[in-house]
Amino acid sequence: MNNQLDANDPVLPHHRLRVYGIAVEMLVCLRDAGIRDAKLRDEALRAAKGACLNVAEGAARVTRPDKARAFTIARGEVVEACAAIEIAALLGDARAEDARRVALLADRIVAMLTRLIR
Repeated sequence: MNNQLDANDPVLPHHRLRVYGIAVEMLVCLRDAGIRDAKLRDEALRAAKGACLNVAEGAARVTRPDKARAFTIARGEVVEACAAIEIAALLGDARAEDARRVALLADRIVAMLTRLIR
């Protein structure tokens, strides 16, 4: 994702959240990891996409409870995506380095979302 916005580009609520950019980075890392197990790959990508979408949804919500609900779902999706590649690596269907990179990003995202939920 190109983080450089042109002056005419829309700036929606999720574009203002650093956590959205990191979630997108995690999604790309998972895609590029090339998890060989089709089910785990699908699970990881679905969860990572869900995380990005729920961060965007939470950013657009108005009330604190609505925001917290979307961010809580996003946090669960991040952990699920991370677990999928960890399991794939454990079983030899992904590289340990890719799982570690995703885990580092996931750790940052979970911490940021936890702060946004409170």
